[in-house]
Amino acid sequence: MRLRWLRLVSKLGGKGRNQAVAAHRAGAQTLMIGRVGNDDFGRQLVADLTRRGIDHSGVTVSSTAGSGVSVALFEPSGDYRAIIVSGANLELDPGDVPSPAFWTQVQVLVLQNEIPDAVNAAMAAAARAQGVTVILNAAPARAPSAALAAAIDFLVVNAVEAAQLGDSAEPTTLEEAANSAAILARDFPQVIVTAGKAGVATAGLSGACALAAASVTVVSTHGAGDEFVGCLAAKLAAGRALDEALGAANSAAARLISTPESGRG
Repeated sequence: MRLRWLRLVSKLGGKGRNQAVAAHRAGAQTLMIGRVGNDDFGRQLVADLTRRGIDHSGVTVSSTAGSGVSVALFEPSGDYRAIIVSGANLELDPGDVPSPAFWTQVQVLVLQNEIPDAVNAAMAAAARAQGVTVILNAAPARAPSAALAAAIDFLVVNAVEAAQLGDSAEPTTLEEAANSAAILARDFPQVIVTAGKAGVATAGLSGACALAAASVTVVSTHGAGDEFVGCLAAKLAAGRALDEALGAANSAAARLISTPESGRG
């Protein structure tokens, strides 16, 4: 019998928060919309956004639900799996969508699946009506409703999510990632598939390309997808071409996974 030590370390997170931080770090003026609980976790999350200079005027506090939490289970290789309890995130509803005037100052909206599909669909529709680019990071894996699918410009998924949404084998090579992106691009305008150490591939109306992953020493892959999405959004908002934005996001994710958790800020 082998005994394995379990070390518990708490850190701030949530896909929305991580992506907002990554976009801000990549130079974008960032505003986050979400909900936290009236608890220590919620207060820490809001305080962190304040410290970073991220606008959190769209973050509300629930009086009935606790802040969302997750447990990340790490493997020796640096990969991980997460168990998620959404908490206050699930209280968001379409009534939380900002007024049309709000969207006139927004270039890119980033959505992910830790909040209800109906809220994502309402946000996406409101943003698209004002010409805002909409990115859906379909994580955790969940097929978007028809209403949401019709209002997104970019679908971003990792290898596991690509396989689940495309009903195909999980891509492990760059060529397979490109094939997965092409399959999903039958239903979405532009699809980006991140395939870990293989790299990233995209297909759709804006064209197809594939980029190999940078060669780095992996410390932890925790948060790599969020770093990629946040940086991608920031570069697209700045008017960069898709291939340039993908390269910057690919590099940002590589830097993150080669950085110890304690040094990520």
